[in-house]
Amino acid sequence: MSPGHSLAPWSRIGPRGADGGGSVTVMTAEGEALVGGMVNAGAVFRRGELVERPAPRNARALHACLLALREHGFDAAPAPVGLTADGREQLTFIPGDVALPPFPEWAMTGAALESAGSLLRRLHRAGAAVAVDTHTEWPRDLADPEGGTMLCHNDVCPENVVFRDGRAAALIDFDMAAPGRHLWDVAMTARYWVPMLDPGSAASLHPSGLDAPARLRILADGYGLSTGDRAELAGVIEQATEVCRAFVARRVADGDPVYRQALAERGGWERWDRVQTWLADHRKTFTAALLN
Repeated sequence: MSPGHSLAPWSRIGPRGADGGGSVTVMTAEGEALVGGMVNAGAVFRRGELVERPAPRNARALHACLLALREHGFDAAPAPVGLTADGREQLTFIPGDVALPPFPEWAMTGAALESAGSLLRRLHRAGAAVAVDTHTEWPRDLADPEGGTMLCHNDVCPENVVFRDGRAAALIDFDMAAPGRHLWDVAMTARYWVPMLDPGSAASLHPSGLDAPARLRILADGYGLSTGDRAELAGVIEQATEVCRAFVARRVADGDPVYRQALAERGGWERWDRVQTWLADHRKTFTAALLN
């Protein structure tokens, strides 16, 4: 998962399958280890056409949603196969390419961005017809604080999108999925893909010269966002950034060594301050780009 691209510790690009986070494969005695991501590092293995990874606490409800999404036409996600006695889940492997940071040019083209928006719209179109189990304890880390009735992915970063022929073909790693508004998922996706970062922060992991207002418009067009949603999007992106910052703060406070190291290497809390100030200062510019 990547609450901010600056937190991803890997810098390779490789073939990828149905686990969260981008990966390359490393052969081990247990099978092909899918290397990448932050939470399940070293615990995800491909065995033939299946991937085994630690099961989230809400795995049964999540698997039911993934199967229901397929029934409603969204087959661009891993299909759940089952749960093992030792607390792991089995999912189908999805072949393709996933970009790992620092992100390559091919993953940051306008066509790639537009296709990511289109893929997210497909997820939401199917998800609108899927009933979410309200009795399940869905993860709240990156979830929409206003809640909702539709399952949102909440972590559509480049590491969680499988590409084929330069276009987004599938979403992986639904560990952070939870009910919310469709606009929340668009905002979270924009944070990662535009990216919604000040130029100095973006330059550390993204190609230089990306035009944030123009790219935000491309994402919105790819998704088919309504005029009303476009008027609200910049504000929801600021809200999503605050939620992501709080997520990182909790991990750091809990002593998570990966997040503590990443925070230190990427500019600390001063970077988060700079990003949030930049977003607020450019809110009108983003809204104008979306509505013109």
